[in-house]
Amino acid sequence: MRDLRISVTDRCNFRCTYCMPKEVFGRDYEFLARDQLLTFEEIARIARLTTSLGATKVRLTGGEPLMRAGLPTLIEMLRAIPGIGDLTMTTNGSLLARRADALAQAGLDRVSVSLDATDDATFRAMNDVEFGVMGVLEGIEAAADAGLGPVKINTVVRRGVNDHAILEMARYFRGTGHIVRFIEFMDVGTTNGWRLDDVVPGHEILGLIDAQFPLEPLERAYPGEVASRYRYVDGTGEIGIISSVSAPFCGDCTRLRLSAEGSIYTCLFASAGTDLRELIRSEADDAAVVATLRSVWEERTDRYSEIRSDGTDGWERIEMSYIGG
Repeated sequence: MRDLRISVTDRCNFRCTYCMPKEVFGRDYEFLARDQLLTFEEIARIARLTTSLGATKVRLTGGEPLMRAGLPTLIEMLRAIPGIGDLTMTTNGSLLARRADALAQAGLDRVSVSLDATDDATFRAMNDVEFGVMGVLEGIEAAADAGLGPVKINTVVRRGVNDHAILEMARYFRGTGHIVRFIEFMDVGTTNGWRLDDVVPGHEILGLIDAQFPLEPLERAYPGEVASRYRYVDGTGEIGIISSVSAPFCGDCTRLRLSAEGSIYTCLFASAGTDLRELIRSEADDAAVVATLRSVWEERTDRYSEIRSDGTDGWERIEMSYIGG
C-alpha cells in the first residue's frame, strides 16, 4: 500500500458521459446526505492510520472535490500528518481558477485536471452541462501559477467521441510543462454504456502521436505508477498512456480507495467495500481500525482488468463518482 485515494463527495457539477451520465444522475438523483459523509476529522484519522501500513501518497477525489465546502481545512489537516509525502487532488478544473491559491496555501502539492478535448464543442458535449473549455484552461494556468504543478491533464479517450482530439491535446500542451495522460475508456460502474468497441487502445494513441511528434519511452517514476511515460524527442515535454483495458496492471496496484461515505475498496472495479464509518463511529480504537485496514489489504484478490469479459458479465461495480478515478 503506497497510495490512499480519498473521495470527499459524491457530487459533481459535470455530467460526463463516461462517469455520471445525465440519464442516471438527473435532477431527482439522491446524493449522500451530509451526515453520511465522513467528517474531516474522520478522514484525517483514516489517512493517519494508513501511513502506518505504508501509504505515503494521498489524493483527494470526488465526485468533484472542490464542491466539498471547506476543503482547504482538510488539506491542512492532512498536511500535518507525518508520513504523507505527496498530497494531491484530481479535479474537473471548473472551480480551480478561483481556488488554486487557497489550495496551495493550505499545503496541497499538485493537481491533476480532467480535460477530454481542447475544442469547445467536443468538451461541452462530453461534460454535458455546456461548460466551456476556457474555464478549465484558466484553472490549469491558475494552478501552475499557484505552484500546484506540473499539472497532469487526464484525457479519457472514447472512439467516435473525442479520438479526433488526441493530436490537438498533445499539440496544445507540448512545451507548457504540463503532462497529458491519455486514458483508455473504462467500464467503471455500470451506467456509462461501456463497450469494448469504444476503447481506443493505448498503442493506437501512442502511434498516432509518435507519427506527428516523435516520442521515446521513459522509466516509470515509482513502483506501481499506472501510466507508461514517453517524452518528446525534441525535448518539449512528456505524455502518459494509461492502458488499463488493453494492458492491465493489477499485479502492481498500490492503491486503497476511501469512498465519500467511508467504505474502503481495493479496486476501481470493485463490487463491494468494507465499511469503516460504522467502525469509527462505534468508537473503535486505532488498533481495531488498523487491523481492519491490514486485513482488507492483505486479503485482496482483485484482478478485474485481467479477467474482464471472462466471467465478469453482470458484475456490479461501484460508480466512479463514489470512489474517484
